[in-house]
Amino acid sequence: MDNALILVAEDEPEIAEVISAYLEREGFRTVRAGDGRTALDIHLALKPDLVMLDVQMPRMDGWEVLAELRRRGNTPVIMLTALDQDIDKLQALRIGADDYVVKPFNAVEVAARARAVLRRTAGSAGALLRVGAIEVDLESHIASVAPDGGDDPVILPLTLTEFRILSHMARAPKRAFSRSELVDACLPGGEALERTVDTHLSKLRRKLEEAGAPGFVNNVRGVGFRLADLA
Repeated sequence: MDNALILVAEDEPEIAEVISAYLEREGFRTVRAGDGRTALDIHLALKPDLVMLDVQMPRMDGWEVLAELRRRGNTPVIMLTALDQDIDKLQALRIGADDYVVKPFNAVEVAARARAVLRRTAGSAGALLRVGAIEVDLESHIASVAPDGGDDPVILPLTLTEFRILSHMARAPKRAFSRSELVDACLPGGEALERTVDTHLSKLRRKLEEAGAPGFVNNVRGVGFRLADLA
């Protein structure tokens, strides 16, 4: 945990400097980004252990950046927000933030939150997700099915969106996901229609069935969808 690299994505230089100084005093390494697009570029290049992410940033706001980070994987994220509203806190957690801090904040508290999140998430971001006969490799971007536990898995011919949906749901098997949550976490901005999820899930369900894994994508009445073998 010590010497972990933390990306501070904050467009106000003074705030970013204070946060970075306290994190470095606690033994962390830091790198800064002044806008959302730069934050994503740095994340891709340096693969930080944690992201401190401001909500209101130029080029891409924090919600957009968080959604893209969740499409990429499980990097822990702490949202920094000046919006002390319950809806914003719920939004952060719904899209996949690990914690949030409301401005104005105490920099000492922010450093403590960072250490707590790193401790809580250590070892939990494995590259392989397994749900029954389904295996999702987050690093190679390959999903496969091993019917009846066989040694010859069938590679699923998934589109990028289908892979994102499957991997997102596989992180929490048996949990019911709403359409809006799947849109926020898995679909690019141009596809932000909730009913679009139905089409992607229908195709995903068919591909799983053809590969020998029927019964995994299930409708949850009044809620959305669940990934679980209910047979």
